[in-house]
Amino acid sequence: MEAVIFIGIQATGKSTFYCQRFVDTHVRLNLDMLRTRHREQILLDACLAAKQSFVVDNTNVTRAARARYIAPARAAGFRVAGYYFQSSLRDAMARNRQRRGRKAIPERGIAATQRRLELPSLEEGFDALYYVTVSGPNEFSVRGWRDTLGQPGR
Repeated sequence: MEAVIFIGIQATGKSTFYCQRFVDTHVRLNLDMLRTRHREQILLDACLAAKQSFVVDNTNVTRAARARYIAPARAAGFRVAGYYFQSSLRDAMARNRQRRGRKAIPERGIAATQRRLELPSLEEGFDALYYVTVSGPNEFSVRGWRDTLGQPGR
């Protein structure tokens, strides 16, 4: 059983990464789809009770946002992995400009999320952390995390 928590500003490839790597094995918890925290909590509780692996596909840019998933997952015996999606604000905004309709996010919203971003650390309760970068159109590079001085591995 695995709880995967994505971390990163909007337009960094989190949902695409989910579809490529986890769609066949993990339930997706995503506020864009579920719309309310109440619905998200119902689905989270169901995954925990059923011992079903899941991915939290939200920005999760603060420790507090991540804690709402880490603590109950660990209490239920899940392995908890974090995937930090690194991107410059400029690159994320350029990708966002390629989105259409409701998928496009106001640039001020992306910038506000960037300002709140707190890098994850193993001390939060993660069993593993990974550093994800976009390496091409719908392509990703995943590396292990070095938690030295709170900086992602290079």
